[in-house]
Formats: sequence, C-alpha cells, structure tokens
Amino acid sequence: FGKVCIVQKRDTEKMYAMKYMNKQQCIERDEVRNVFRELEILQEIEHVFLVNLWYSFQDEEDMFMVVDLLLGGDLRYHLQQNVQFTEEAVKLYICEMTLALDYLQSQHIIHRDIKPDNILLDEQGHAHLTDFNIATIIKDGERATALAGTKPYMAPEIFHSFVNGGTGYSFEVDWWSLGVTAYELLRGWRPYDIHSSNTVESLLQLFSTVSVQYTSSWPKGLVALLRKLLTVNPEHRFSSLTDIQTSPYLADISWDDAYEKKLEPGFVPNKGRLHCDPTFELEEMILESRPLHKKKKRLAKNRSRDNSKDSTQSENDYLQECLEVVQQEFMIFNREKLKKRTEAETEAETEAETEAETEAETEAETEASNVNMCSSVCSSTSSS
Repeated sequence: FGKVCIVQKRDTEKMYAMKYMNKQQCIERDEVRNVFRELEILQEIEHVFLVNLWYSFQDEEDMFMVVDLLLGGDLRYHLQQNVQFTEEAVKLYICEMTLALDYLQSQHIIHRDIKPDNILLDEQGHAHLTDFNIATIIKDGERATALAGTKPYMAPEIFHSFVNGGTGYSFEVDWWSLGVTAYELLRGWRPYDIHSSNTVESLLQLFSTVSVQYTSSWPKGLVALLRKLLTVNPEHRFSSLTDIQTSPYLADISWDDAYEKKLEPGFVPNKGRLHCDPTFELEEMILESRPLHKKKKRLAKNRSRDNSKDSTQSENDYLQECLEVVQQEFMIFNREKLKKRTEAETEAETEAETEAETEAETEAETEASNVNMCSSVCSSTSSS
C-alpha cells in the first residue's frame, strides 16, 4: 500500500524521495497506527546515517512522507545483483550502523527491523537506515513484548518472550540483527537457515542446538566481533557503541571520521545505473488505477461529485468515519520551517545575551567611573 517516487521541491530545487500511502488501504489493513507511530518517531529524530523525514502532508486519498533521497540502492538489491561485498566495505557498514543504533538508543528507540532491505546507500556508498514502520519507543526500564520484525533477523529473546511470556526484550535485539546482516553481506547467506514459515518453537530449538559457522579465511578479530553480536544471551551481547569500540577488529577506526563520512566506502554504487527495479515505476504509470500524476484532476472530479450528492448516502459510513479520523489526526511536518524557526530563536537568544552583556559592561564602566570620580573628590578634599 506504500509506494515511493523521486520528487523535486519547487522553490529550492532540492531532490527528495516521497513515500505515499493510500488511506483506504491503510485502514483496511489496520496499518494506520503503524504509519502514525513511524511519523511520530521520524519527526523527533535526525542523524547522518538515517533516512531523515523532511515533510509530511496529506490529501483526501493519500498520506505523504518526504525523506532524504539516496540513489545508491538498498543492500538487498546489491546482494541480488551478486555484489561480492569486501570485508572493508562491511566493516564500514558495521561502523555506520553502530553510530545510527547508538543514536536511536539515546532516543529510546528500538528499530526492530534491521536487515539489508532497510539499509540504503548514498551515491558515495555510505549506509543509511530506513523504515521505522515497526519501531517502538521504550523508556524508564520498560521492555517490549510484541512479536515484531522479520523472522530471519529477529533475536532469540523476541521469540522467548512470545512463547514463555518472559520479561520482554530491549535494545539488544537491533544489535543481533546487525550481526545477522553483516554475516549475510560477507558470506551471501545468513548464519541461521530461518524462513518466515518456521514456527517460533522450532526457532527456539534451533538457537539452542545450532552453532554459527564462521569462515576460516576471515580475520580472527572479525569473527570475534560477529560472535559478540550473535550471542544468544542478550546480557552478554555487544549492544552499544562503547561495546563495539572495545573490539580489536575496529581499533584502527576513527569514529569522528566515520561520523563525518570521511572514511572511504569499500563499495561505491555505479552512478550510471538505476539501483532499483523499474517495474514498480512502470506499474504506477501503466497499471495503477489511481496514478499520482493524474491525482489533481481526479480529486477535483471527486469533490464536485461529493458536493452534488447527499453525504449521508455514503455506501460505507464506517470507512468514511475512519477516513475523517485519519484526516484529523494526521501529523503535518516541515523540518525546513522547524530548522529556520530554531535558527531564528537561537539568533534571538544570542542577540539577547549580547545585549545583556553589553548592558552589564556599560553598568560596570559607569560604576567604575563613579568610583574614580569619588576617589578623586576624596583626594582633593584630604589635600585641602
């Protein structure tokens, strides 16, 4: 029910990716809450290794999210194109995703769906995390309990919590997923042979009986790091920036340079190619019954038709009611305006501080001159 296209903002001419979701389909699939949660999260965060939200708006049919445009394709696409990722390339992805996860953790967010499909590359080859559709916020020692994620990348404690009604899980699950992703990028397949059809019970059995096989040609430091990410017990798993930084394998990494994208990626997407399947674009243009490029005329026609009939004759009152709720509760967002407002407030605060300092200095100078005048008067009095 969600599609993505490339758009350009008229006034700045800047290019973005725009995701649009049909409201009726969201309601029918019971996805409205997830869309709203994703919007709520994305409006509060911004990071160099995330796909950041810039604008959100709506019309009668769709909800729109405008985000950073990354033209390098997702890692799943490159795996399917048989790209052989080098150890150095994956090493940088681990670092960049570590910085992203560390930031999310500071914002109390569990992503819950780290996988190659949700890591997009920019044109230089740097990694960015996207898709917060099933992310959740936990605070003050809370634990998540829902069975959420993509099975082959889900941590054992998620399944444990579901079957045994245990204590739930926390941020550690994202680091397990990062380990699975790194392993898959290096080897071409995942450390555990898990599919969506596997039962939760069979997976718990798998984690307790099957050990991960590592390639003998990999450096010992890399294997040690993957082992720490793929530790079944979350209490012993690497699950923070501090943990990752203790890895001898990453001892040569300048984390400041990594954050500033100064480290050279080991894989750079071909700039002359479209790093996605063009079939979806063709479907939108040819097969879609309500294409985006014909929306303006269609909505105008719908409005005139709605005005000409009694709204109480609606075929589906419940759906109409739901659509109205979505219309009212949808969160409109504009990061550009927000940034300008913040900059203006900061500027105003700086000016106010400068004025206060100037006034204080003037008062101090006045007092000093009064004291000097007083002492000179006193001197002349005593001499007389």
